[in-house]
Amino acid sequence: MSAAVGPQTTPGHLDALTGIRGIAAWFVVLFHVRGAMEDSLPGWAMVLADHGFLAVDLFFILSGFVLWYNYGERLRGTGWAGAGRFWWRRVARIWPLHMAVLGVFVMLAAVLAITGRDTSMYPWRELPLHILLVQNWGLTPALSWNDPAWSISSEMGAYIAFPLVVALAPWSRMRTGTLVAIGALLLGAVWLYFAVQGVGTLGYEVARLGLARCLLEFWLGNVLRRLWQRWRHVPDIATAGWAAMVVLIEGGVVLGLPETSYIPAGFAALIFALALETGGLARVLGSRALTYLGEISYSTYLVHFLLFVLFKLVFVKGSPQIGYGQLAAYLALVLLASAVLYHLVEKPAQRWLNGLASKALDAKPKGLTSPL
Repeated sequence: MSAAVGPQTTPGHLDALTGIRGIAAWFVVLFHVRGAMEDSLPGWAMVLADHGFLAVDLFFILSGFVLWYNYGERLRGTGWAGAGRFWWRRVARIWPLHMAVLGVFVMLAAVLAITGRDTSMYPWRELPLHILLVQNWGLTPALSWNDPAWSISSEMGAYIAFPLVVALAPWSRMRTGTLVAIGALLLGAVWLYFAVQGVGTLGYEVARLGLARCLLEFWLGNVLRRLWQRWRHVPDIATAGWAAMVVLIEGGVVLGLPETSYIPAGFAALIFALALETGGLARVLGSRALTYLGEISYSTYLVHFLLFVLFKLVFVKGSPQIGYGQLAAYLALVLLASAVLYHLVEKPAQRWLNGLASKALDAKPKGLTSPL
């Protein structure tokens, strides 16, 4: 695994970050099925499942880190032409699979409407916003259609702003202390943004507050990547990252602090440590099995909610609760569907769309892929 990245180098792989992305996607899956497992899961497992939505915050920070890792330096050198290529690649990355899953939801809503069943979760007037991936820009009152796609919509906003963020500041000439201060300001802004709403949970009113949550954490990931560039050769810096993560998360839990005050900082420390780690944990997370889960995690993230809706319609009768056998069957279905969609929809569509662009656009960037 190559971790050194400079202005004139091609980014290498940081496989541990791909592996953690795969694990995070499955926490989101468990979050969405937890209501059907209340009678089966032990208390500690329900606590973990109840907080599975926080994996999205890990995605946002990781996405900011990875996008700067792969594109930051090249965007500074290519200007608006590079911005156009970047935006095209991001659309090619996220839009085809989103449309494929949304298309199945449209068919499901049509069947429900024809058979006289409830379609309130599928408002037809909002469908164009979902097609354009702007549904979570404060334009809808609540989540609808494919609920997890709210974060993809928010990420689209971050992608649009990213070349501007790269261009508007002399990042390479900034002092390290300035970067640390910007990171601290972004962390404070996350806490303050929710505090003025009177809440301390990151999952509050996602349809209204999710875009700002994404942008602030994505930009935190950008700054984290710049600090990683400065500090990656400092002795024992990975150990310091691990220590910071433990102190932040354990301290926040023990002291009963609002999660907005410590979760983004803890996740930033986790990503920083994993990007530097070369020991046993990095080898486990960078194993073939976990990196594959990370590679197919976008498919997992987008399809699992649809599959649970269909699974309950077909297999769950009477009680809304499911047992361990049904849970295992559903999770196996999600894994299989994720692999199929990744190989037969997500990657072929991405290659095809990129193939429509110029020869310069056709060269696939090497290194990390986006977490979303």
